[in-house]
Amino acid sequence: MAGYLDNYGVTDQKRERRNRLLIISGLAALILGTVGFFYFRTWSEERALSHFLAELQAKNYQNAYKLWTQETAKYYGPEKFLQDWGADGVYKNPGQLKIQDIDSCGEGVVFHMLYPGSEDFGLWVEKKDNSISFAGWARCPGKHLQIWEFVKSRFSGGSK
Repeated sequence: MAGYLDNYGVTDQKRERRNRLLIISGLAALILGTVGFFYFRTWSEERALSHFLAELQAKNYQNAYKLWTQETAKYYGPEKFLQDWGADGVYKNPGQLKIQDIDSCGEGVVFHMLYPGSEDFGLWVEKKDNSISFAGWARCPGKHLQIWEFVKSRFSGGSK
């Protein structure tokens, strides 16, 4: 004979399990969304810079110059571009360029670049058209929240 209280609490246990699953799923989605945002927020600009460096590596200087912003073309002509990026230029080996930091600053992204034997410099990639130019600084002005750099340093074994 089945007792009156045999199923007592089963409904409460199911509700608790469902609520726990919803909370855990929500937190997981929030964490994945946050990580995805920080990982992909400069993805397009990183691809543009990679394309620029690949053109330089292949010695396609005209194609690389076309990726340079046209707004600075009157001040930074092809001759000056070749003095900096050409076969005999200051940055003649683009394979040695290293990205130190990436900062998203309003209308563009600043890539803090390191090159052996030269001072650090910044490359600016415009968000609207992915055109490239020199930045007036190696990092965006102001304070920087270093969350992504902290996470990367924890998993790469290095520290800044």
